[in-house]
Amino acid sequence: MKRGLLFFLSLGACAQVVCTLGPNSASYKSSEDQRPTSDAMLLASRVNAAAKTMCGTTCPAVIVLRNTTSSNVMLIVDKGQGKLVYSPQFFGLVEEKYGDAGVVAIIAHVLGHALDDTLGAAWIKSGWSPELRADSWAGCVLAKNNLSAADTGSALNALAIYPSAAHPAWAMRLPVIRVGYTQCGGTGSVFDAVKIVR
Repeated sequence: MKRGLLFFLSLGACAQVVCTLGPNSASYKSSEDQRPTSDAMLLASRVNAAAKTMCGTTCPAVIVLRNTTSSNVMLIVDKGQGKLVYSPQFFGLVEEKYGDAGVVAIIAHVLGHALDDTLGAAWIKSGWSPELRADSWAGCVLAKNNLSAADTGSALNALAIYPSAAHPAWAMRLPVIRVGYTQCGGTGSVFDAVKIVR
C-alpha cells in the first residue's frame, strides 16, 4: 500500500510537532499510529498531485497515518521523517460538513508547512508567520486542484472553521490564501465570490 507523499521536513532528530489543528496535541501517542484509510489516502493523493506540479521530483516524502489519539490533524517530524497524522473522527466530521474539498484544504494547509520548508516562492512575504505561509501554500494547492466554485467555498470554509491555536484572525488569513490561490492559476473572481459561514 502506498503511504508516502512527496514532502519532507529536515527539522532535526527528535519528534517535533510542526502544526496541529485542534486542542491537546499532548494526547498523541505515536504507538497508536495506523495505516491511513483508503479514502484519506485518495484525498491526500490529490494534494500530492497538485504539489508535485510545483516540486517535481525534488520533493521528499511525508507519510500519512491515522491515529485516534491525534489532535484532529498534525504534522510531526520524528527522527527526520515527516508524518501527517490525522484523527479519523475529525476527517469524518470535516467530510460530512464540507465534503472532499474540506479535507483536501485541511491536508493542503498542514502540508503547506512542508512546502514552505522545501520550496521558495517570490509571492511569499518575508513578514508572514509560518501559519500564514502554510495558508498561502494551501491556497496554491487548492488552485492546482481545479476545484469548482462550490468546492472552493467548501475548502475555504473548512480552513476558516478549523484554525490552529497559532493562526492569526481569519481577516489576516484570507488575503494570504488568496495570494497563493491566484499565483498558482486560480481565478480571483471565483475566490472572491465565496461566502464564509462561521
